[in-house]
Amino acid sequence: MQTTSISTSPLGQTGLEITRVGFGAWAIGGGGWEFGWGPQQDDESIAAIHRALELGVNWIDTAAAYGFGRSERVVGRALAGLERRPFVFTKASLLDGPGHTVVHSLKRDPIRREVEASLTRLGVEAIDLYQIHWPIPAEDILEGWGAFAELHAEGLIRHIGVSNFGVAQLRQVEQIAPVETLQPPYSLIDRDAETELLTYARELGMGVIVYSPMASGLLSGAMTRERLAAMPDDDWRRRDERFREPQLSRHLALVDRLRAVGERHQATAGQVAIAWTLRNPAVTAAIVGMRRPDQVLDAVEAAGLELSDDEVRAIEGKEAIR
Repeated sequence: MQTTSISTSPLGQTGLEITRVGFGAWAIGGGGWEFGWGPQQDDESIAAIHRALELGVNWIDTAAAYGFGRSERVVGRALAGLERRPFVFTKASLLDGPGHTVVHSLKRDPIRREVEASLTRLGVEAIDLYQIHWPIPAEDILEGWGAFAELHAEGLIRHIGVSNFGVAQLRQVEQIAPVETLQPPYSLIDRDAETELLTYARELGMGVIVYSPMASGLLSGAMTRERLAAMPDDDWRRRDERFREPQLSRHLALVDRLRAVGERHQATAGQVAIAWTLRNPAVTAAIVGMRRPDQVLDAVEAAGLELSDDEVRAIEGKEAIR
């Protein structure tokens, strides 16, 4: 692949035009917490963010929970002093619990404390998109969304959205305020959103930014059994069933198909996996995790990769590659 230009799409009805891939800041929260990714150098994270901005990426997706503030602080450091900053999206509802485990809360007062802390760490006057991270506990969803609506009315957040919600939960919170954006997991090995969620979002004109298009690196083409065995103890993927047998062999076979299609385009397996998610007409853009500057160009180029119907059928194992 030769191009480094990156196109944009309207994010639902927010008025924001975002690039078709965004900088995912989960992994730069590092290790030491329940869903950490192992050791990470902050200076390398900042260099990766700057490289993404140089190549035209115009939004960053982070969360207060990623390293319990570390990811947001790193993003804030990367953006400090920039003449023109990208859109900043972050999330609330996961608090730091015993032993750095996540504790879910959708109560109004903790959410208000979270947004103030996020604004300080990020160094911004208002958050461009604030999202409920998880719809847990279910009995507090309306209270949490009501707090989001308040913050939006007060101007502390410009747009409001949700992550990991189902259709029933979307309908529930829409009684209070419209959901502007949706952030579901979506990849070749996590297609649950196709059943109902993406269709519903498209019908209502929601912006959809999908996360983990490479299934947390499993479909990147760089994941091997040897690499898995060498992962640090504080990398959450060591505990994920997708990275274990019997699922692992099936997923690595899928990577072989991605790699075979990628060879036609001089692209990696991971780029093909990202491009596959962007084919869905309901998907506005994909969040791609980037930990080092040398990973950024692949993500940007993936946004311009077009797959044929035959290639998609081959990827999905419906017919042989021709």
